[in-house]
Amino acid sequence: MSDLTNVLLVDDNSKYLKDALPFYGYEVTAVYDGVQALKELSKNNKFDIVLLDVMMPNMDGWETLKAIRSGEKTKDLPVIMLTAVNEDKKMVSGLKIGADDYIVKPFILPNLLARMEAVLRRSRRNTQRTSDCEKHLPDDLLTSKEKEVLQMISKGASNKQIADKMFVKEVTIKTHLNSIYKKLKVANRTQAVLVAMQTDLVK
Repeated sequence: MSDLTNVLLVDDNSKYLKDALPFYGYEVTAVYDGVQALKELSKNNKFDIVLLDVMMPNMDGWETLKAIRSGEKTKDLPVIMLTAVNEDKKMVSGLKIGADDYIVKPFILPNLLARMEAVLRRSRRNTQRTSDCEKHLPDDLLTSKEKEVLQMISKGASNKQIADKMFVKEVTIKTHLNSIYKKLKVANRTQAVLVAMQTDLVK
């Protein structure tokens, strides 16, 4: 099995990147539109990252990104959008659809390479964190009170609402939360809920 990072390059004008990226340790599969990209992804799950142009024939980058994010096997695949459109509004909408990053053409290659490495690092870290949690969360890791707090924050309850329901002071809930964060090795309540859902600590 190859140790190279596998890139799916989706661009109707891909020659430059197709020729350049292999020099930096990337294995590149190039297709010219979104339809071809989805075909490639459906038959092959070897890809580590997708470079996705916005303006393409047949199926544009936004539609392709939505399809990638809705696929069970591809929903977490890192995607960087390549576009000539430098508009904040469109960048934000792209990130909301699920793009991991955004780079405006014309770009310099070192900038793209740095963005790719950053996105890949984040992706690997998240995968590692998930697999570590799945392996190392014993049932008795959290106390019954901590589980109760975690259950309530997963439903969107505030510290005050949890305190009122448990008949304790708000500072007590903060203490419980700090203990939960430490045990789950996370930094905030969103990450705690994510880990709890991934490891069936909350239903």
